[in-house]
This record gives sequence, structure tokens and C-alpha cells, in this order.
Amino acid sequence: MPDHPNRVCWPVLIYLLAGLLLLVGCAAPPPQDDGNLHNSADADILRVGVATNAPPLIYKQNGKIIGLEAEFAAEFAKYIGKTLQFVELSWENLIPALLKNKIDIIMSGMTRTPLREVRIAFTHRYLESGQTALIRREDAARYSTGLFSITTSSGIGVIKDTTGEFFVETRFTSVKKVVFRNSQDAVKALIGKKIDMFIHDAPIILYLASENETNGLTALFALLHQEDLAWAVRKDDRVLLDSANKFLTDTNNQEKLKKMIKYWIPFAQ
Repeated sequence: MPDHPNRVCWPVLIYLLAGLLLLVGCAAPPPQDDGNLHNSADADILRVGVATNAPPLIYKQNGKIIGLEAEFAAEFAKYIGKTLQFVELSWENLIPALLKNKIDIIMSGMTRTPLREVRIAFTHRYLESGQTALIRREDAARYSTGLFSITTSSGIGVIKDTTGEFFVETRFTSVKKVVFRNSQDAVKALIGKKIDMFIHDAPIILYLASENETNGLTALFALLHQEDLAWAVRKDDRVLLDSANKFLTDTNNQEKLKKMIKYWIPFAQ
């Protein structure tokens, strides 16, 4: 695990990001090309689609898939009496794989949006999150008033096909947008001063700030936008959707789920 962020910043972070709420998430396997996925479903196996590039929600460490969503996936599979199978995919292939019945459920830090709901069904939210920014510590004073003070000469980094990209496109139309395929490349560009900030999901940004504290990076300690994270299933799979919603609202699960959230996201309220 990365070093902990500067202790002085945590109280501010806890206060400003108290909107990161609870209620569940998890999972992932070794990268597979969409064409190599098994088409046939097995009644005894829960195929969980994940993109393992979103710490602390879902990622790989020493070849093992870990994170909040990974633990949630294991608990959910046990809850419905199935064997868990992680299917690792690139982010952009998650929804297509679900629609083609290559996987049963997406548990990968996905935001519930109206456009996505046209094609797929979402469970109740498991985390109230939002977008925030990773910046260089030396530039922190430039963004002291948050969203309204954001100006940039080098551009804002985003991840392709994410709500972060959509947010920047719609809220900062006059600002240069630089698209990356993964967070690691965006972080390198920020350190190298090729971009002025990187906007992405708050839990991921805070993890990256912790991981790159010694590289001079920190987080913009305010949510720029709020959104709900949820799991996704096919619209015709009402049985799995109902089971997932019951799992999330089952009072017998609540304390266990809250402890998992606190472990992976200590500032969550």
C-alpha cells in the first residue's frame, strides 16, 4: 500500500469530502480481450466484470485483484450462493461485454447516469461519490476557491469514456482537455507539467494523492460534482438485479459493508 497522505490535510479532506457515503462494491481478473470471453453462462457462477485500474475501489496488487469492490463481489457471490469469477476487461468493453452476456454484472466503480440507463439497469447506489482533482502541491493556492478558480494553460487531464471526461467537456468548454487511457499516464503528465490537473473519481484521486505525496502531488479538497456509484446488470436480468438490491439493503449486511467501506475509504462517513 502507498504511504499515507500528509496528516495535516486529512481533517480538511474529511470535512470537505464527507459526501462520500456508504453502501457497498467489488471485483476483477486478468485482462482478457473481449473476443476471448466465454459466451455461456453457468447458473452456479457469478461472472463479475471489472477494470482493475481504480484503486481503492478495484485494482491489482502482486497479481491479485483487491479493493472495496473485490470484497463486495466475494460477499455478494456468497449471498446468492454462487462461485465468484472475475472477468477483467478494459473500461470501454465492460458495458458491451455485459450486453453480449459475456459477464453477469459490472462491479467496477461505475457511475449511474441517465444515458447508461438507456442500455443497462443499475442497482441502488453503493457509494455517493463525485469528481475532484489531482494537482501539484505548488499550485494549490491557485485553486483555493475550488471550482470557480480553475484556470489552466496546459490543460485538464481526464480518462477516456468516463464521467470525468463528460464533466470537463460540459463545465470547462474553453479549457484544453487531454485524454488518457489510464490514471498512471495522467499522473506522469501532471508531474511532468504537461497538464495542470487531473479530474477523476474522488476515491481514486485521493488514493493517487497518497501514492504520489513524495512526487509533489495533492488533491483539490472539494468535490467538483456529485454522483452515485452502482452495479450494472442487463435489463432482462431482473432476478440478479433484485438479488443485488436486496443484498445492499439487507440489514444483516449493513455493519459488515460499512466496515469494508471504512477500511478502504477511511474518510467515508
